[in-house]
Amino acid sequence: MSVLASMDSDSGDEKGSSATATGKGKSAGGGMQRILDVIERVGNKVPHPAVIFLLLCVLVIALSAILSAFNVHATYETAQSVPVPATQLHEGGTEYPGTQLPADSQYTHNYVTVMETKKVESLLSGDGVRFLFTSMTHNFNDFGVVAVILVVMVGVGLAEESGLIATLIRKLVNLAPAWALTAIIVFAGIISSVATDAGYLVLIPLGAVAFIGAGRHPLAGIAAAFGGVSAAFGVNILIAPVDGIITEITNQSIKLVKPGESLNLTANYYFAIGSTIFLTAVITFVTERIIEPRLGRYEGGEAEAEPKERLDAAAEKRGMRFAGLALVGVVVAITLLAFIPGAPLRNPKTGSLFEDSPFMDGLIVIIMIAFLVMGLAYGAGAKTLRGSAATMEAITKTFSGLAGLIFLLLIIAQFIAYFNYSNIATVAAVKLADQLESANIGAIWLLIMFILVTYLLNVIIPGIIPKWAIFAPIFVPLFLRLHVAPQTVLAAYRVGDSPTNVITPLMVYLPFIVLLCERYKKKSGVGTVISLMVPYTLVVGVAWLLFFVVWYLIGIPMGPGAPVKI
Repeated sequence: MSVLASMDSDSGDEKGSSATATGKGKSAGGGMQRILDVIERVGNKVPHPAVIFLLLCVLVIALSAILSAFNVHATYETAQSVPVPATQLHEGGTEYPGTQLPADSQYTHNYVTVMETKKVESLLSGDGVRFLFTSMTHNFNDFGVVAVILVVMVGVGLAEESGLIATLIRKLVNLAPAWALTAIIVFAGIISSVATDAGYLVLIPLGAVAFIGAGRHPLAGIAAAFGGVSAAFGVNILIAPVDGIITEITNQSIKLVKPGESLNLTANYYFAIGSTIFLTAVITFVTERIIEPRLGRYEGGEAEAEPKERLDAAAEKRGMRFAGLALVGVVVAITLLAFIPGAPLRNPKTGSLFEDSPFMDGLIVIIMIAFLVMGLAYGAGAKTLRGSAATMEAITKTFSGLAGLIFLLLIIAQFIAYFNYSNIATVAAVKLADQLESANIGAIWLLIMFILVTYLLNVIIPGIIPKWAIFAPIFVPLFLRLHVAPQTVLAAYRVGDSPTNVITPLMVYLPFIVLLCERYKKKSGVGTVISLMVPYTLVVGVAWLLFFVVWYLIGIPMGPGAPVKI
């Protein structure tokens, strides 16, 4: 049964509504449970998310006009990428392509720090009205999450329809110790950030199915996976693509005070590993001690995790064998394309496999291909996909289940574009940062305040990179003057960036999570998701903050050769 294409099925709605809409099986819980119930009830009574974002569009338009009329603005230093200069070698043109590239030294610095003034731009001005009328298709076209979802679901949807996903989850549940299932899903979610968006699109649906297979509530599986993927996004045991970007922004900010110094990619590595292990335990605790007791017993049973028609053991075994061989084939192909020196998926200039390479940029496509090939192989071996018509029907079925989500993303794309055009978020961030910079308190308390402000601003600027481009030139020099190392400031920023990801309405995958919840609980809405995730924000936020403070006070290095203090 497809995780996505069957979201609106009557059977799923009936099972989900009987399980949790009445609260059956919930513990008598104290004040926290009652508060979460109120959040869910109130949240689910608000209009459809598409209507909410339409109203938010109207609000941003009106607010931008008012603030612009009062000339609200902010001046700040920011890190910006610069183009690589090209030198004209010969006059005129040629029909033959050239091969001479700029010198390697011209690629060394990708960011510079510049002074910039932003004022709130009115969406009701002449330029603003022109933007409203001419940008809609561009806004949607530039909203990358849409393309990512469609690409990934080609492979994942086919793998689901063939029965491969259900078989894999069933085997995972059978092999993994019951006590470790939550921790495995959470840990996988945290490290999934190395593949950018894949954790949202692949792991969160699998978390629900895995919990059903273990006789547990699927919404708890969604919450655990979402918590791992998003509430702990800022750290990993691996070097993720985003690390290179925020490290380079940090280095350009360091040069404002100490031109000869810089950080490397491992400056937060020890802290990231420690945080990954710690947050795995914290998110597991929240899931099992707060979320699951509140949800109670799921009465839909294990049928949701099974294929529509359970295969005989021989067919299933043959399908898994075919899928395994297909996976080996994909791994061999990717190895030849990426891991051999000079391979096409390496950075053509530096030869790096991970830094600005086609391999890292193409991870979503690689994941899609892996699931697609494995799904086809499983379907051929188990006889669940017979012919090209059945294959196309499986993919089409998955896409049909995404129609409502795509319309909602169209509206969200407009809201985010209007919000960005108005500069409201940037001006608010700078104003708060100025207040924090002027606070006359000690370094550790300023770090704590910095984390708390980042918590708050992440609600309106969820991206880890845009906030840091604003914050780094302000706070890195400030903390350097207080003898706090830049790697410590960067670690503090990681702590503040992630916990509120799971409750902000600007999280681009929130509609996707809502649709997943609707499959298992008929009347799910934004309130359902927010009430599920508020405990993660609160507990992870407080626990991770304390973890950082203890790390700082003990003086454990943030990474190799990266002490806490100067």
